[in-house]
Amino acid sequence: MAAKSFDVIVVGAGPGGYVAAIRAAQLGKNVAIVEREHLGGICLNWGCIPTKALLRSAEVFHLMHRAKEFGLKADGIGYDLDAVVARSRGVAKQLSGGIGHLMKKNKITVFMGAATLPAKGKVSVKTDKGTEDLTAPAIILATGARARELPGLEADGDLVWTYKHALQPKRMPKKLLVIGSGAIGIEFASFFNTLGAEVTVCEVMDRVLPVEDAEISAFAKKAFVKQGMKILEKTTVKKLDRKPGVGVTAHLEDAKGTTTAEFDTVISAVGIVGNVENLGLEALGVKIDRTHVVTDEYCRTGVDGLYAIGDIAGAPWLAHKASHEGVMVAELIAGQHPHAIKPNSIAGCTYCHPQVASVGLTEQKAKDAGYTVKVGRFPFIGNGKAIALGEAEGMIKTVFDAKTGELLGAHMVGAEVTELIQGYVVGRSLETTEEDLMNTVFPHPTLSEMMHEAVLDAYGRALHI
Repeated sequence: MAAKSFDVIVVGAGPGGYVAAIRAAQLGKNVAIVEREHLGGICLNWGCIPTKALLRSAEVFHLMHRAKEFGLKADGIGYDLDAVVARSRGVAKQLSGGIGHLMKKNKITVFMGAATLPAKGKVSVKTDKGTEDLTAPAIILATGARARELPGLEADGDLVWTYKHALQPKRMPKKLLVIGSGAIGIEFASFFNTLGAEVTVCEVMDRVLPVEDAEISAFAKKAFVKQGMKILEKTTVKKLDRKPGVGVTAHLEDAKGTTTAEFDTVISAVGIVGNVENLGLEALGVKIDRTHVVTDEYCRTGVDGLYAIGDIAGAPWLAHKASHEGVMVAELIAGQHPHAIKPNSIAGCTYCHPQVASVGLTEQKAKDAGYTVKVGRFPFIGNGKAIALGEAEGMIKTVFDAKTGELLGAHMVGAEVTELIQGYVVGRSLETTEEDLMNTVFPHPTLSEMMHEAVLDAYGRALHI
């Protein structure tokens, strides 16, 4: 059977792949996309979207317990875990179906199956009906990543869970150990803690949320501890003794030595590994470094016509980074001249309670890079909207280059900061200075006013503290 030819073949239909396919189709290319599991990838089906649906349920549950504060009455508050999960799955299904519609609308040919790259410009897809051979001068790898599993801590779906098991929990954990306090770990810790589990978070680094600014991490930790979480820092889980139907004995090691603790459930959230296996990449001459494809700033692999985007191409492992890279590569293939992605201008958002969001350099990283910095801070307690919302715990921090006024970084913890951060992201994209931000009129009463105040504070001009 003759090979089917296309202008562009995208391997993987997550937020990087499907967006790349849409943009390439918009630019007049004949596009095929290959997906072995679900349109929308991990993000829509097992990551960003369903976790946010779960966390929204937890947030509403938390607010119901605070009804009296708002002059409201709510009695007999409870939850149905199966119904919470069913809502989350429904949200994911709705969006995944929407991707199928977008593929049809943009006349993108979808092949469901596992892809290999037998030669340059060729993709072989193993489908239910047999093998399809495809060719294209441009191929975009967007195969994503999966949960990292450490020896002895592997998930079994019963006592030890990955994020996938945690999204469809068989039971409500009573005593939960979360290994890893990055975004995934801390979001699940927040969810199950809010619903009443006794949660312990174990982090090998010296603080929770280790990629965040140290001050923000410390603020978040204080809030988590106040909510009843136990936080263990500089602690390694050496091994897990599993007792089916009973629980897990975790062997924990810190500077003082080894201790044991009992849990009925463990969630392992110790990072991700790129899906680089069984594609035939090495034979093509693609360089792979620690499970990630090595690329230049335009996502080129060094093999003519072959690009890699999203999680498979390395940090930051964020859906919005993958989507933006997909657009950039599609435009590059179409002969346009897009800007390269600047990783330091991509925001990171964590949807725990309180939320955490950041963009650019932390205070320490700015100093390490040789900058003389001006730092501004503003607390939620000084903002009218935050107090009216009953969300007076939080802070916004800005880091500026003292010499030029460039906004080097912004870091936030508190209600809705995952929405607020984009203001600073736009500012960085426009190469804004402190003067531009000071001269911007922020609407009142809004949480965004704190962004203005944090800038003013860096220059000794804050008005409300």
